[in-house]
Amino acid sequence: MTLFEKIAAREIPADFVYEDDLCMCIRDINPQAPVHLLVIPKKCITRVALADDADKEVLGHLMLVARKVAEQEGFADDGFRLIINNGPDGGEEVPHLHVHVLAGRKLTWPPG
Repeated sequence: MTLFEKIAAREIPADFVYEDDLCMCIRDINPQAPVHLLVIPKKCITRVALADDADKEVLGHLMLVARKVAEQEGFADDGFRLIINNGPDGGEEVPHLHVHVLAGRKLTWPPG
C-alpha cells in the first residue's frame, strides 16, 4: 500500500483541501513554494508512463480539480504551476501518480 493510499484510508493524517470519489488534494508536508498542494487519484496509478486509456477520465479529472482548488484557495488569477514527476530521473519519490500544484510566488524557468 502506498503512502497516498494510507492517507486516503485515513491511516496517516494529512491536511485535506479537497476530496471527491476520484481524488483528494492535500497540502504537501515539504512545500517548495508558499502554496504546495498535491492532487492525488484514489486509484493507484504508479506513474504517467504506466497509465492506460482506461485512466483518461481520472487523469483529466486531476487537471480540473487542480483548477478548482486554485480557485478555492484564491490563487487562480495570480497563476500556478502543475508538475507531474515520472520515474527516478523525473524526480518521482512516491510510486503513486500525483499532481503538484505550486503557487504563491513568481515561479522561475527552467525549474531545476
